[in-house]
Amino acid sequence: MRVLAVLTRASVLALASSLASNSVQGADLGPAPVYYKAPPTVASSPWMIRLRVLGVLPDTAGSSVNVAGTPSLSSPSSGLSLSERAIPELDITYFFTENVAAELILGATRHHISGNGALTGLDIGTAWLLPPTLTLQYHFTDFGPIKPYIGAGINYTAFFNQSAANLSFGGLTVTDLHIRNQFGAAVQFGFDYMLDRHWGLNLDVKKLWLRPEYSATVNNAVAVTGRANIDPWLVSGGVAYRF
Repeated sequence: MRVLAVLTRASVLALASSLASNSVQGADLGPAPVYYKAPPTVASSPWMIRLRVLGVLPDTAGSSVNVAGTPSLSSPSSGLSLSERAIPELDITYFFTENVAAELILGATRHHISGNGALTGLDIGTAWLLPPTLTLQYHFTDFGPIKPYIGAGINYTAFFNQSAANLSFGGLTVTDLHIRNQFGAAVQFGFDYMLDRHWGLNLDVKKLWLRPEYSATVNNAVAVTGRANIDPWLVSGGVAYRF
């Protein structure tokens, strides 16, 4: 019995020593790490829309006019002059990647048309322009909330609701007007300043090369033809929303 008691006491002491040693080692290791799962990153939608105020600023230098039977008016320095206009404009952009996107702008403007050069002072009429423009863009993403971009593409301008002025100037009255629809090249640059993940401010500048042919009738008899070098600048600013 004495031997059994001695063995039992030795076993208890060994177990206590082992537990104490494990406790010290656990204290040396510090508290157990806490594992957690980071919230998932929300991917941006590929769609963005912008609502802007668009200024159409024609640059008509280099227009030409040919007046049948009136050589004095047939001058390379004579042609059409279009008034400047400001309108609301909608832009739809699709991002293929965070850097590459395509943009389509939609808007229509009404312009007053007059003569320039030898025809300065001649009221020709009015016409509406619908210039949808599609560009492929590259967006720079290394400037924090400022997202500059450049782009290039194609424009198709449709002229509609064309109306001759029927007003006399120097014995001349334009009684008919027709401007042909025209394709043209476009380049652009601009930037978005993102206020948060969805909302931002935008500034955009485009240059279009638009040189349609036109025809008119003066005094119901004299045919007038030429090419109008409209070549407008499109300057716009507004708000952007990324879905």
